[in-house]
Amino acid sequence: MDLILRKLDTADLPELVRLNNAAAPAVPVSAEADIARLLDVATVAVAAVASEDPDRMLGFMIAIEPGQPYDSENYLWFEARGIDHLYVDRIVVADDARGAGIGRVLYDQVFEVARAAGRAEVTCEVNVEPPNPGSLLFHGRLGFTEAGRQETKGGSVVVALLTAPVRG
Repeated sequence: MDLILRKLDTADLPELVRLNNAAAPAVPVSAEADIARLLDVATVAVAAVASEDPDRMLGFMIAIEPGQPYDSENYLWFEARGIDHLYVDRIVVADDARGAGIGRVLYDQVFEVARAAGRAEVTCEVNVEPPNPGSLLFHGRLGFTEAGRQETKGGSVVVALLTAPVRG
């Protein structure tokens, strides 16, 4: 399958919400207004589509550079470290498209943007409660290591805060 990455825009909101919410609890359930706010502060906001079916979104990624007006507990944890990073807030791959390398292609794009901007790290978080072992393995294969853990959502979720160096 030949993948194409294209920029997300507000016309994508219904499909973004559908894909996002189908991936819960790995990502938080979000309304259109929440996803729209993410797009407003995003540095990277891309959809992965197959060249033979460009109208079907197979996955998406939203990443945010430092200094943005974004109040996510996890983004703010990384901001407090003072490291020049590009934070991946969402990466979602449709259930029936998993295992096709889409996540890696999306991350390649984020690392390319981070490298071009001179960022030191790409950062993200993965749930450990409720557990998401597949995502932890995937991120480990990409070179992410755990920099810390924190409880979020009033203690109902525990995340591993992950970093990966951006190599020139």
